[in-house]
Amino acid sequence: MLSELLQFLFSGLTVGAMYALAAVGFSLIYSASGVINFAQGEFIMLGGMSAALLVQAGVPLPLAISLAVLVATVAGLIVEKLAIEPAGNSEVVTLVIITIGASLTLRGLVEVFLGKGNHALPAFSGEEPIAILGATLMPQSLWVMGVTLVVVVALALFFGRTALGKAVLATSCNKLAAQLVGVNTRFILLLAFGLSAALGAVGGILVAPMTYTSYDVGIMIGLKGFVAAALGGLGSGIGAIVGGLLLGVVEAMTAGYISSAYKDAMPFVLILLILFFLPQGLFGKKTTDRV
Repeated sequence: MLSELLQFLFSGLTVGAMYALAAVGFSLIYSASGVINFAQGEFIMLGGMSAALLVQAGVPLPLAISLAVLVATVAGLIVEKLAIEPAGNSEVVTLVIITIGASLTLRGLVEVFLGKGNHALPAFSGEEPIAILGATLMPQSLWVMGVTLVVVVALALFFGRTALGKAVLATSCNKLAAQLVGVNTRFILLLAFGLSAALGAVGGILVAPMTYTSYDVGIMIGLKGFVAAALGGLGSGIGAIVGGLLLGVVEAMTAGYISSAYKDAMPFVLILLILFFLPQGLFGKKTTDRV
């Protein structure tokens, strides 16, 4: 019984860590601009696809990972410059529609130029399972959880110890006040898109060895990342992490103890419960905008 519980918990934390990275991307952009970026899932897909194809082409894994993160980051910057910036101070609903359009465009471009096939990335450090109290844990799961922890610490240091990070926080608190004290809020928004795209790519690369990646994997991952961000509270970094891990564990427990047929339905049950009873999320602000 304990081993079974641990097995589901390991599985949930692994998937939840990826949701957490996606959710942090949502929260970063929402904090800097108030935009809910529904292209976040495509950044995750782009990272996994780029890394897998580069490795298949003979590029060493570390270099392929670096280039894949760079590709997704550039894609994020292009989306901001070509789609978000021209929209200026448009209504939030308009910006949401623009990000959905950007998502469809990115997915279409990948489908046309990289194909519809499934691609796999080799495990970073072997595929020999690690036995823990009767349960097993894949080495790649340790990579997912470990890198997520490193990213969380790095972001905490960035926002807490650097002037640039504090400028992002100032912009999220009050954009006009930040402008008045000299913060370049246009650059902050560009930075938020680049950073969130890089985080999404890291998530996509980390899970690519455990699941096949293809041009359309970003749809469901992006939606679940949004659910995780809403669960934790949009705009809250710690909320995004907690929301992602909680969502992953709930999914795994549902699949293990009820039925895997309901696994993908649970995030949407959770988002309905959150919208009905706790619209600001677990760690979000007390006031929210309805879009």
